[in-house]
Amino acid sequence: MAGFAEADLAAAREAVKSYARVALAAEDELIEELAATTLLLCEAFTRRIGIAREAVEVLPCSAAWKRLGVGPVRAITAVEGLPAEGSAFALPVGSYAIDIDADGEGWVRVTAPGAAGRVRVTYQAGLASGWDALPEALRQGAVRLATHLYAHRDDAREGAPPAAVAALWRPWRRMEV
Repeated sequence: MAGFAEADLAAAREAVKSYARVALAAEDELIEELAATTLLLCEAFTRRIGIAREAVEVLPCSAAWKRLGVGPVRAITAVEGLPAEGSAFALPVGSYAIDIDADGEGWVRVTAPGAAGRVRVTYQAGLASGWDALPEALRQGAVRLATHLYAHRDDAREGAPPAAVAALWRPWRRMEV
């Protein structure tokens, strides 16, 4: 689900069940879906990938440096050229440059695109290698939000999400200027 490893979703599910005091295994699938949703909401709020996984992004070919959309970037694993017509092709190593700066921002520039008008960049991004390595504030916010969604699953109009969730996630938020 959403590219998360089964073990990470299971650990998140168990954390939500413990916090919500749910003992029934019949609720596991629902709680796991809610946990995955809250992890994605956390990523949307913070503009950072929480649990490391692969990301793919298409950028226009440009000799200027282009920043990848999410981070922190751990590794840029492939850069492929995308022509207007035809199949993608691996760009020769000397025709592009990649960089990951000290803030974990990934950068790509294409100096010799050949037939490519765009490039497809594949990379690994994430703050943590798994649920247990995720910063405590992000985990706790995800658990609290999933518990809130679980408690109010029959009436979506019932109550706003806990303010504590935004307070826990805000220090990790990446802002655009």
